[in-house]
Amino acid sequence: MKRINLLVISLLFCATTFAQQAIWGVISIKSPDIHSDNNVTFRLKAPKANTVQITGDFLPTQKIATPYGKFDAPGIENLTMNKDSIWEFTTAAPLASELYSYSFIVDGVRVLDPSNVYMNRDVTNVTNIFIIGGTPGDLYNVNNVPHGTVSRTWYNSPTLGMKRRLTVYTPAGYEDSQKQRYPVLYLLHGMGGDEEAWIALGRASQVLDNLIAQGKIKPMIVVMPNGNAAQEAAPGESSLGLQQPTTQLPKTMEGSFEKAFPDIVKYTDSHYRTIAQKSSRAICGLSMGGFHSKFISAEYPDLFDYVGLFSAAIMPNGNTTCEIYQNQDAKLKIQFAKKPKLYWIGIGNADFLYKANTDYRKYLTDHSYPFTYFETGEGHIWKNWRIYLAQFTQKLFKQ
Repeated sequence: MKRINLLVISLLFCATTFAQQAIWGVISIKSPDIHSDNNVTFRLKAPKANTVQITGDFLPTQKIATPYGKFDAPGIENLTMNKDSIWEFTTAAPLASELYSYSFIVDGVRVLDPSNVYMNRDVTNVTNIFIIGGTPGDLYNVNNVPHGTVSRTWYNSPTLGMKRRLTVYTPAGYEDSQKQRYPVLYLLHGMGGDEEAWIALGRASQVLDNLIAQGKIKPMIVVMPNGNAAQEAAPGESSLGLQQPTTQLPKTMEGSFEKAFPDIVKYTDSHYRTIAQKSSRAICGLSMGGFHSKFISAEYPDLFDYVGLFSAAIMPNGNTTCEIYQNQDAKLKIQFAKKPKLYWIGIGNADFLYKANTDYRKYLTDHSYPFTYFETGEGHIWKNWRIYLAQFTQKLFKQ
């Protein structure tokens, strides 16, 4: 009996040790180290490395060549090794308030910062993140304000013939009130993204919580669907298992998602306390999501009174013949004859889609279709899209 008890104790000890093994991997290096003046120091212990570099969106951009042309990419800087065999880099100037991402490059191999557990996935890339407080950085922090609820829910799409996943934000107080109804914003992601993109990379729930608490936006339900019509859900969240993320997906920007969008609206109105009318619905999105917002709102002109195009792709590629993209002059004429309350366009002046958006704005102006334009610096980046979300939502549901 004594032997059995000792065996049991031994097994329990091993199990407890295994379960708690993570507590022994304590990191004593501080990185990133945000100083009081908003300079930031990054550190990595790699005593056998020959070179250590850092790349991040806080560094001056560099041009890289792709099959689609030259695009801006985060710059690269070298770290230097100190007397303790720790590689260090400190920014040359204080950083402006913002959410930033970065990673290290060790002897040519890209690696994450082991001292920083905070990270995001953007399609196939995983990077560490940090926030510099102030404006707009404080919008992206979890502050001491009432918080909404973020849930993942599955809906049936008869049009696509599958069950699919949505991310849904409901504002603080939604669960406590059984009668209050809310307007709805449909928030769409870009190419390669999914229903997780706006929550993770866009900090949507933090932006909404903070702006609602400040009284700058109305409490609203925000529905974030998966815009890839061939997918059930984000990679790793569907019946396909832990599949490698990719931008090369079928049924992308060829009409399937636009045709099936009423399935999402019907599900939302039947499962949430919405104000199910045009004046209480908005749709917006970035890049591919802006493309979807443009064509969905034109195809269903009685669904949305508020439309937002963030760095939007404007026209389909030349290979599609889907009826969704046909007769756009006539569809836009009908849409604007119904007098949407807001048609909002935002883009960075270095965005590769800038000319296409400029041409589209000229088309709208030539046809006397009213729109609101908001221009920022820089290019096709999340820094801009988070700003656009904050700007756009402050104009919704107030008329």
